Amino acid sequence: MSDEETPMRYQEDGNVHMDFHGAVNTTINFIVARYGIEALHEIFRRVGTDVYQDLRRHLNAGDSHELVKHWRHFFTREGADYDISVGDDEIVLTVRRCAAWFHVQKIHGTVSAQFCDQTSIVNTALAEGTPFRIDTIIDGPGACRQVIRRRS
Repeated sequence: MSDEETPMRYQEDGNVHMDFHGAVNTTINFIVARYGIEALHEIFRRVGTDVYQDLRRHLNAGDSHELVKHWRHFFTREGADYDISVGDDEIVLTVRRCAAWFHVQKIHGTVSAQFCDQTSIVNTALAEGTPFRIDTIIDGPGACRQVIRRRS
């Protein structure tokens, strides 16, 4: 089976229970209060390097398309307002309304100050040592841009 025929990993199709994001928010606050922000960031880094090792394998091979498929799958599945622009020099994921962020705000009233760190730190770890860099720009509450570019 070639890479093009290999089914994408990380593509669960079962029921989406958005309260999972509320549990993540609570866990983030607990870890920061108990162990500090450095411990939280190390956990997120390991998610990027260990949990998403298949995505890293594709990035290491110079292929960013698997990450784009991953983004499309999950942002569509959760009902986010987003688009992805694939250009010659960069790929830009623009999230205008992150379904996870706004669900956490709805059920908890406030979103952890470190909630979006999971995106930034995981992206940095995903790209570490690969031909790509991923910049995460937080544009406002529940809104960001994630930009994949080849390193110079």
